[in-house]
Amino acid sequence: MAVVLGIETSCDETGVGIVADGLPAGEALASSMEEHARFGGVVPEIAARAHLESLVPCVRKAFADSGLTPSDVDAIAVTAGPGLATALQTGVAAAKAFALAWNVPLYGVHHLAGHVAADTLEHGPLPVRCVALIVSGGHTSLLLLDDLARDPIVHLGDTRDDAAGEAFDKVARLLGLPYPGGPAVSRVALEGDPHAIAFPRAMPGGYAFSFSGLKSAVARHVERGPVSVADVAASFQEAVVDVLTRKAVAACRDHGVGTLVVVGGVAANARLRELAAERCARAGVELRIPSPRLCTDNGAMIAAVGGLLYEAGEPACSLTLSVDPSAPLLRAALPRKD
Repeated sequence: MAVVLGIETSCDETGVGIVADGLPAGEALASSMEEHARFGGVVPEIAARAHLESLVPCVRKAFADSGLTPSDVDAIAVTAGPGLATALQTGVAAAKAFALAWNVPLYGVHHLAGHVAADTLEHGPLPVRCVALIVSGGHTSLLLLDDLARDPIVHLGDTRDDAAGEAFDKVARLLGLPYPGGPAVSRVALEGDPHAIAFPRAMPGGYAFSFSGLKSAVARHVERGPVSVADVAASFQEAVVDVLTRKAVAACRDHGVGTLVVVGGVAANARLRELAAERCARAGVELRIPSPRLCTDNGAMIAAVGGLLYEAGEPACSLTLSVDPSAPLLRAALPRKD
């Protein structure tokens, strides 16, 4: 199999990873999160400048960790969307330069396909047919997957408003907890009672998700105060993971699929992992969730997609590759096929 260098700069983390024979060989990650924390969210221009400063050092570190050199690289893969426009442009520009200098093919990759492929770095190739639940700061989707490199991606359901990660961030602000909200809410929830408050479970038709009503219910509860922050955090978290796991297992059952893959930043949440394991075990569904370090944005997941595309003989991009900040997830490669 191929040796692929992957570059991920869709948001506030500069990720570079080298994958060889489908396994991580070298990685480097630089985060600008502390620079954004005082603003309560990511500032695109700050993120882009941080990527510019971190990219080359991260590439050097990834090669040092791997023991490989640029002459060993068979292809470059880079996140071309979705994400922050200026942040994406920084990574794509660097990827083009490396591809040109090393005379290797370039693959534009969909960021969310990278999250799915992250699981292969730990658990091996995906089964021919599986359901994937992607839960991250900006996306919540249930997908039906065949061959990730070759086949179209079928959306069973997506969020109609806030993504799960967005809901965590907004509830964290309501509770006076720091950014990023997901880890903060999860930490506080450990001290609370997940059944203390009966927050609503929004269950729109099919496999769609909606978390804005839950966020509003938390806001109304906090406004009535005083409240136990730990109980609110635990009860809110339970409402989110209840809906996510219930719909994901139902999708597997309804489509005759025996494997559920849970990926994305929110997949690092301990309670989500616990409840998913319980419900999959009862339903006879195999659960695959990568380690928390592979759930958040990283370069290895992008390299993993690039490796799949390269091995499948998919066409590489030209050096005119442009970014698509709002790219829909229809295929793993960008630009997508018609």
